[in-house]
Amino acid sequence: MATPEALKMARERGFDLVMVSPAAVPPVCRIADYGKLKYELNKKEKEARKSQRGGDVKEVKLSPKIAQHDFDVRVRKTLEFLEKKHKVKVSMFFRGREMAHVNLGLDVIKRLLAAVAELGKPESEPKKFGKNFIVIVSPK
Repeated sequence: MATPEALKMARERGFDLVMVSPAAVPPVCRIADYGKLKYELNKKEKEARKSQRGGDVKEVKLSPKIAQHDFDVRVRKTLEFLEKKHKVKVSMFFRGREMAHVNLGLDVIKRLLAAVAELGKPESEPKKFGKNFIVIVSPK
């Protein structure tokens, strides 16, 4: 059908002429309410983004002088997050004189990584950002 005819038909019905496939020869169009069509496409995109699992990062904070029970609690929480398929950001903050003994903090981080090795693996080695050490653990 010719474009002016189709446009006239659409206007008579109170709708728009929407191009579905511009690459086809001749181009394919349909009579529809453009606002409603756009709304439904946005709704589908939103639903698709919601079903993706990418942005869920949980954080577990440690200190170099952490007690054994507190360490066990952090390990349990990390395992819980990894079971739910969340990434876990393990961070350690050094205060004052603790900066002189960074190796003790790294040992604590490595102990935690070894404890959660069955469910998660580190994306990289622990990195230093100012007074922090950070490592991200992703589920296997």
